[in-house]
Amino acid sequence: MNAMQEEQEEWVSKTRKKKQMNELQDLGMELTRLSAESLKKIGLPDDLYEAVREYKKITSNGALKRQSQYIGRLMRDIDPEPIRAFLDRLKGDNQAHNAFLQRVEQERSRLLESDEALTRFMEHYPHADSGSLRTLIRNARKEAEQSKPPKFFRQLYQVLKETMSYVPQE
Repeated sequence: MNAMQEEQEEWVSKTRKKKQMNELQDLGMELTRLSAESLKKIGLPDDLYEAVREYKKITSNGALKRQSQYIGRLMRDIDPEPIRAFLDRLKGDNQAHNAFLQRVEQERSRLLESDEALTRFMEHYPHADSGSLRTLIRNARKEAEQSKPPKFFRQLYQVLKETMSYVPQE
């Protein structure tokens, strides 16, 4: 009975080991989806950095599979926690940024729908230039009525994005 328990424990540990290796390979594959600039910020070992860059150049499916396995093998030799932390932070930053951009879009929609929205906007962002905003809103509305290209609609978005991201110094 004791030998059977040892075999079972060994089998579980092999399974667990394989799962860990697959997780490391998946983490390595997440690196391949990053920009070159982000890759440099992580501070990867040179061989892993080059392997990830090489992966991006490969077009053959077989070669991609071999390269991904190589990246997984290199990942086993390093501590994956700093990479996980960096990727989590990157995902969090993207989520926060996307939420901000959605707020800008919602604000633009409110401003185009009603004139009272500009008054409320100016209460929250007193540093904004109300005159230029009023002009952009009027031009964007006119654009929409005349089915013209959304030049002022886009300009309004950019001005709102700038205004809403600006934090005045106290």
